[in-house]
Amino acid sequence: MRLRLMSACAVPALVMALAAPAHAQETPQDQQDAAAARSVQSDNEIIVTAQGRAQALADVPLAVSAVSAETLQQTGANDIRALNQVAPSLLVSSTGSEANGSARIRGIGTVGDNPGLESSVAVFIDGVYRSRSGIGLSELGDLERIEVLRGPQGTLFGRNASAGIINIVSKMPESVFSAGAEATYGNYNSIRVQGFVNVPISTKVSGRLDGVYMKRDGFYHDVTNNRDINNRDRYFVRGQLLFEPSSDLRIRVIGDYTRRNEECCGATYVDSSINPNIGDLNSPSANNIVRVLRDLGQPMAAFSNPYSRNLYVSSGRSYGGITEDWGGSVQLDWTLGDVKLTSITGYRNYFSSQGADTDYSAVDILYRSPNSSSSRAFETFSQELRLNGTAFGEKLDWLVGGYFANEDLTLVDNLRFGNQYGRFATCRIVSGGGLAALYNPAAAGCLAARPALFGAASPLIYAGFDRLDSINDRGTTRDLFKQNSRNWALFTHNIFHVTTGLDLTVGLRYTNERKRLNATFGNDNTACVANQASLLPLRSVAALTSVVDAIIGLSCQGNSTSELNGVSIHDTRKEDQFTGTAILSYKPTDDLLLYGSYSRGYKAGGFNLDKSALKAPIATFASVGGAQALASNLQFAPETNDAFEIGLKYSTRKFSLNISAFRQQFKNFQLNTFNGTVFLVQNINGCTTSLSGGDRDQSKFTTASNYNAAATTTGACSSSNVGYGVVSQGVELEASLVPVRDFRVGLGLTYADTHYRNQLVGSDTGAPLDQALRLLPGKNLSNAPEVVTTASVAWTPPLGNSGLSGLIYFDARMTGDYNTGSDLFPQKAQDGYTLVNGRIGIRGKDQRWAIELWAQNLLDQNYTQVVFNSPFQEGATGAPFTDARYPGGRQIFSAYLAEPRTYGLTLRTRF
Repeated sequence: MRLRLMSACAVPALVMALAAPAHAQETPQDQQDAAAARSVQSDNEIIVTAQGRAQALADVPLAVSAVSAETLQQTGANDIRALNQVAPSLLVSSTGSEANGSARIRGIGTVGDNPGLESSVAVFIDGVYRSRSGIGLSELGDLERIEVLRGPQGTLFGRNASAGIINIVSKMPESVFSAGAEATYGNYNSIRVQGFVNVPISTKVSGRLDGVYMKRDGFYHDVTNNRDINNRDRYFVRGQLLFEPSSDLRIRVIGDYTRRNEECCGATYVDSSINPNIGDLNSPSANNIVRVLRDLGQPMAAFSNPYSRNLYVSSGRSYGGITEDWGGSVQLDWTLGDVKLTSITGYRNYFSSQGADTDYSAVDILYRSPNSSSSRAFETFSQELRLNGTAFGEKLDWLVGGYFANEDLTLVDNLRFGNQYGRFATCRIVSGGGLAALYNPAAAGCLAARPALFGAASPLIYAGFDRLDSINDRGTTRDLFKQNSRNWALFTHNIFHVTTGLDLTVGLRYTNERKRLNATFGNDNTACVANQASLLPLRSVAALTSVVDAIIGLSCQGNSTSELNGVSIHDTRKEDQFTGTAILSYKPTDDLLLYGSYSRGYKAGGFNLDKSALKAPIATFASVGGAQALASNLQFAPETNDAFEIGLKYSTRKFSLNISAFRQQFKNFQLNTFNGTVFLVQNINGCTTSLSGGDRDQSKFTTASNYNAAATTTGACSSSNVGYGVVSQGVELEASLVPVRDFRVGLGLTYADTHYRNQLVGSDTGAPLDQALRLLPGKNLSNAPEVVTTASVAWTPPLGNSGLSGLIYFDARMTGDYNTGSDLFPQKAQDGYTLVNGRIGIRGKDQRWAIELWAQNLLDQNYTQVVFNSPFQEGATGAPFTDARYPGGRQIFSAYLAEPRTYGLTLRTRF
């Protein structure tokens, strides 16, 4: 089966639905045919050969959107984030590093801060799987199209994906000479230069070279150190060769290199102007943490007007980072009689180092150095083979294939306490509750006096305070995680033409996955071990438990302890999974297609690459038999998705309408969340029996006394009663209208009810949820708005008879309310908003040149991408540290803000 996509009629992504089978079997010849066809395509018709014969795109029974090169250019897309504007079921966001981008389809995705988690939405570039979706946030060069496949994938793609796929297809070499360039200048001193040259080397060989350079000032200003943050300084180059030794054999060779040297990513404090659930941060008396931060040097201006985009970074700390991504692929398409062989061999090498002022304040609490001692690297080899053809007089289109990948992941970390951590930690304890009267940030232990408040244990307690006060610039010296992932799969995808207009598609995949983890830790924090040795015996005294836990917890945060120095752990996990799909489609008329489908998706399990998940800070490694005894705590189970979909597609030359209704049921949904201290990775499932409220605490944000402390025991159920824990269900509508030539309108609507079930448990064994996740049951997932609508209009009228043409293009995305936090704290809610992009210009004859004025986020809409618990900045809890609003009331929150309005001028030429 071959794909011919005639995209001169290019309408926005919401209008196009391109079949997954078409992608899996496309060839370089198909792509060249598509490029040639662009010049003759008209009106609202798109032609594909997804089922072995020329068909309208609307004949293909799957929900997939394709964004053409023209649409990408008009909306200003340089990376996959811009797809949000033209694909209503997709949301792409980034957080603490641009390596951590996260894509969601129908409300389902994976938070990208932990490299141990693969993406629910996979990214492919020219047929090669990229290890994490954040790689798509780099420059991509000149593209043919981007396809957004909704729902589970696996029977046609090399790598499984439980929620969907973003497939990026670059423009390939052609047999005629061509070249082009464009230059852009915009606000924030933005400069972007892009160009390409295509050269026919001989009658059988052609080559193409693409390059991009981008530089821009940052959206944030670091007041403390007088520099910009979230700037851009990057370049990209891609070279290709296309060999055509005969009409039956084509070989495409691609090599590319990307480098970024940028400071990213800053965050501001969130105040009541963004979310009314947040208390008054401008009054230190209302929040003991604000009081401590102020007294240790934090300007109070940091707690108001976050959209001023002023940051107060600790002196000398940096968000600097370097990213390098390079590799290549060889795709071979060989026709052997009635059978076609396709081979895609890929090698990728990705390295990213990132420094950070991890507490996001002027007080030096926590940091990472901006060098290779804090980095992540992926080295991946992949091989995909496919055979496809027809049988039984073309009653069957068959495909069989295999896939192999070997990936080495190396994570190096040096998360350190800052030069003010000890004083911040002691003052944090003293400033709240029964010790508040003794608070003195200038005194030893932050104590103005040392009365015998703790009886005979007072000397030991105060010695614990003193050890906290000397923990500055201690912590991780070098943590090294090495993970090898080896997976292979066999798959088949077959279309049976039962009768005229009636097709049955059946696909099946077997996947074998093995992951090995080896980790070595280095740490120089001796205060943790000393406090555990002297204070743990006092925990049995009820009046002392809370203060002992506070002191030990703050000295051992994130398992930062010299007890781990030089310690190594290792672990292995193996998985076998069958997944597949079945689709029944029927065409009662030439313009109408009806279909129904079932598919099962899968995403591999793995290891949480954050040592803080090994144990609670209060425990000691010695008490549990060493760190190796806890290695299994880092494991999480594979995520599966049972998806059901029915759809209708109607298409004429002037009008098209696609409607789909879907329901997806996720078992072992992999949730990664930051609780203010550590990153948690937990599988979310539902229990078929009642937990009597043990999985939740609706009073969590009212009074501490009503907090459900017993939930750790009452929130469990038998493994025989565990089922799926997340549901995504809804309706998608896409429509396009071409009333007259050169004028197009696109409309899209996605209603997605993506929610957690009630009676939640934290694993497939029925273990209880972590306390930080007690707000999840029955609520919508984070970053999953129920309603998203998109609209676009493009008008390219001729200007007289001169050959000139105009361009007027606008698109809008209207997003409903949603919560940005994985734990669904109400302080992390984001109100609905509307984003508008626009572009106007004049183009020369045959579009040899163009001048365009453009703006993204034209209305300068302010909104947050992700709101999170500011690290360690939570009020004290429990006697004698009581707070009626715990735990939400005195937690301070930070946010990664979305980009403000950008605008500029672009000059473009092609010849």
